[in-house]
Amino acid sequence: MTTPGFLFCSDPLRPRLPDPQFAQEAAAARRTGAPGALVDHDALLAGDAESAVGRVRRDSGPYWYRGWMMPSDRYTELERALVARGCSLLTDASAYRTAHELPGWYGTFDGLTPPSVWHALSPEDPPPPPATWAVLAGALGSGPGIVKDYVKSRKHEWHEACFVPELGDTDRLAAVVGRFLGLQADFLAGGVVLRAYEPFVPGGEARVWWVDGEAVRVTAHPDTPGSLPDPGLDAVGEAVRALGCRWVTTDMALREDGVWRVVEVGDGQVSGLPSGDDGGNLFGALLRP
Repeated sequence: MTTPGFLFCSDPLRPRLPDPQFAQEAAAARRTGAPGALVDHDALLAGDAESAVGRVRRDSGPYWYRGWMMPSDRYTELERALVARGCSLLTDASAYRTAHELPGWYGTFDGLTPPSVWHALSPEDPPPPPATWAVLAGALGSGPGIVKDYVKSRKHEWHEACFVPELGDTDRLAAVVGRFLGLQADFLAGGVVLRAYEPFVPGGEARVWWVDGEAVRVTAHPDTPGSLPDPGLDAVGEAVRALGCRWVTTDMALREDGVWRVVEVGDGQVSGLPSGDDGGNLFGALLRP
């Protein structure tokens, strides 16, 4: 069996070196003895996947990608460009979209994560009329809610473009969604998601790393590196295995009523580690036969 390798993003200024954000991880991956290569993330985002993989040796085997997020369509182009060079991705484009975008994983985690509804929208589409959001929110009922897209929220603009105190307040809802769309602009991923707001206890989120259905690491969330809760994982593990994606993350937080909730699911290849964590143990788990 061919040993899997790791694809890291290259440094935009020094393309023969890994991006500084992933340099420690790339060094940890090299210490495993696994093959490695660099891809040009900027070229991928620009739609030039062929150039992006130009430094990947032909017929060099299967790879895990490890780097910056990219839209699912661009990931599909990355996969095709690698196949054209006789290589492959261990997370195929379908699995990437499933774990990366909320509509792909939500049904599997229904009951473990806040109720959510969504409306597909691309950055090129004209903004829907405000009534669209009122109708969408109706499926969630009354109470506070969160606005995000298929991948990310704007939680750092909490009151401006994320939190809606009452979903039934159609004017406020439309204002928050409108501001969210304005700030996301060309970076809007997939469409608009409305989620029921659930209050969590202070202490941050735990990020659980799953490989082939097994929880191989629990780390702090990059936004709260000093806090590491200890979540219960039994029910979540069943959902991860049902999802069927090989390398995923689940961000978990403790709700005020004492129930652990899945805040977000992500593709493990593009999920961040806390600052200073080189991912060494994680890369070892990814190389198990």
